[in-house]
Parts: sequence; structure tokens; C-alpha cells
Amino acid sequence: MLDVAVVQWKPRKGDLAANFGALESAFAQLLAGPGGAPGLVVLPEAAMTGYFLEGGVYELALPATAFAQRLDDAWRGAGGSGPIDVSCGFYENDQGAYHNSALYATIGGPAPRVRHVHRKMFLPTYGVFDEERFLTRGRRLETFASAFGTTAILICEDAWHAIMPTIAALKGARLLIVPSASPGRGLAGGGLLESVERWRSTLSLTASEHGVYVLYAGLTGFEGGKGMSGGSCIVAPNGEVLAALDELSPAILRATLDPDEVDLARATLPLLGNLGAVLPDLWFDDALPLPRGGAADAPGR
Repeated sequence: MLDVAVVQWKPRKGDLAANFGALESAFAQLLAGPGGAPGLVVLPEAAMTGYFLEGGVYELALPATAFAQRLDDAWRGAGGSGPIDVSCGFYENDQGAYHNSALYATIGGPAPRVRHVHRKMFLPTYGVFDEERFLTRGRRLETFASAFGTTAILICEDAWHAIMPTIAALKGARLLIVPSASPGRGLAGGGLLESVERWRSTLSLTASEHGVYVLYAGLTGFEGGKGMSGGSCIVAPNGEVLAALDELSPAILRATLDPDEVDLARATLPLLGNLGAVLPDLWFDDALPLPRGGAADAPGR
């Protein structure tokens, strides 16, 4: 079992000091709340800087180890006295290559430990988005060992491409962390933004198809007249939305994840197992626009 907290976040654009100060307050709130500190805290994409930075990325990006140290400082400043896992989106400076990244780190121990860094692979450069002008895209989707088990991180648009959670699940992921900075669009039924409703239906389908938990953390507030849609939620492996926040304000969402629920969902609806059996036939289809590599030597070719 793992207690998790998804923090819907409203950053002060470009102000690292103010945002890490606010994070210290959020950590203190978690420590003082019912149940005390969770095992894992998840924050949105670009949480400590704001999203729409354009060229400001080059001034505010940090190496992953330096960012983890700032998270550790905030945890200790809040009175945290033991280790805790944190996943947070940030702009990363990797020796002069700039990425929209999210890390998973253990802080509060003898030294902060970066367990994994995912670099966003799908950089939107259309509509209000301009990421690929300023950033380098990631090249691989990896899984890693987290406090819950095998986990993957998908940043915002990464999660909209169905092949991404599919590959993560095939690589063993039982938990997907999705940090996001998604501007709100349209109005749906029940007072929800259309973009929030679409996110929830997409994440619910992802969870139920692959038998995974999904933790979605969204930015909220306004940046340059663009309203972020928030809509943070926690989705069970059967596709049920266990808990959700509206799109209007910062808040904290908590739940307990049960690994047995992943096993039950996959046994009840064994789509992932069926995919593993059929995948070789799909992958070696000559009509697919894929590098052939050793495909010609595969059995049956």
C-alpha cells in the first residue's frame, strides 16, 4: 500500500524562490494533515517556474541533482525528518541541453537521490504552444523502480499518444505519473471544462486498458492570459476516477494505492497480456513506417 498526494499547483511565473517557499508550506500542510506525510508527492509540469517561459527557460533551468537538492531543502524547511518520494516537473539544464523534464527523487535522507528523470518526448509547437523552439525532446521512455513498484512518467502530451502508456505498460509499469500544464478549453456538461473532461476520459481508458494506476497533476491559475485547467485526478487500474479536483484553485488530493488492485484489474481484463502475445505480429508488419533493424531475420520472415 502506498499513500500518495497529488498537489494541484499555481506557481508564480519565473520566481523560483517564491515557488520553493510555497512548496515548503505545502509540505508543512501535508505533515500536519490527517495521516501525516504520504509516501509519494506528485507535482505538475514546470511546477517551480511556470510553463510559458519561452527564452526564460535558459535562465531558470536546473540540473536534475540541483533541482532535487532544492526539493530536499523545502522538505527539511517544512520540518520533514525522514525520507519521502517526490515527482515534480521542471525545466532541466543537462550540460547545455534544455529539456521539459520530470524527476522522481527520494529526499529527506542522508542526501537527495534522483531515481529517474523523464524528458518530454512530444513537444507541442502549435496553437499557444512553442516548446520545440526552446527545448530538446527526450529520446527514450524508460520505467524505473518507485515506492509503488515499476513506474513510468509521461509529461502532458506524451500521455495523449496511446503508444506511450502502451510501451510503458509493456515495460512493466504498474503506475503512470502524468505531470501536466494544460490550458483550459471549452465547456462540457456538468460544469467541467471540455479539456478536463477529455483528460479524464483519456486517463480512464489508459488505466483500464493496461491495468495501471494513474496520478495526474495539473497546473492551475493564469499565465499570460492563458488559464491552466488543473483537473488533477487519481485513476484506479479498472478506470475508475478515485478522486479529482476542479480546475479553479490549488489543492491537495490524497489516496492510498493498493498493488493488489493492479493484479486484479489485469486478471479481470487481460488486455495487456493479450497485447504481449500479439505484439510480435504487429511490430514486424512491413507496412509500418518503422526501422526494420533485424526484422527481416525474425521468425516467419
